[in-house]
Amino acid sequence: MAVTATIPIVFGVGDDPVKWGIVAGLGRPNANATGINFFAGEVVAKRLGLLRELVPAAVRIALLLNPTDPARSESVLSDVETAAGNLALKIQALNASTSREIEVAFATLARERPDALFVGPDGFFNSRRVQLALLAARHAIPTTFAVREYADAGGLMSYGTNLADMHRQVATSWLRPPATMRSACADASPARTSSISSSAVNPFANISASVQREMRIS
Repeated sequence: MAVTATIPIVFGVGDDPVKWGIVAGLGRPNANATGINFFAGEVVAKRLGLLRELVPAAVRIALLLNPTDPARSESVLSDVETAAGNLALKIQALNASTSREIEVAFATLARERPDALFVGPDGFFNSRRVQLALLAARHAIPTTFAVREYADAGGLMSYGTNLADMHRQVATSWLRPPATMRSACADASPARTSSISSSAVNPFANISASVQREMRIS
């Protein structure tokens, strides 16, 4: 890690920690870090497929991305376009990194009327989930979100990791670290730490029946 190479760090990330340089490998990271990788990008195809099942006539899908995180945006765009190709869907990407830009993006959606919207996984979007859910409902745009909190805020549907479970696992890793991490703390050999897979943090779907009725989605 850039800040310290000796203090043990427990992380929770939605992308590949090897790709981002957090650890050298999932099995033996050779770093002072261990944690949960909940593979947000790997559920993109499933999210898009569920959206297509809910809106079978959909052909044009808008994709909302946060340009302030270009690496993640490019990764999500690539994953969505690959999945869309397999479903014969067309993707239109829109950017937003502020509340005002979200409003502008939805004004564009209201004007161009895509069949549905796919909101990319992003921390800023999660913080604006109420705004996103309200705008999607106001403009009657079937929208899929990354995590349950969006559906709880009034969004149509979500599919992804249970963040509460992920945070719980991160905390458990900190309170009851693997033997290799305990050893690293004792002998200052951070290369002996081991990474934790997120296989236990299973993604699941949430679909709001009330929003579905309001949007007249059968």
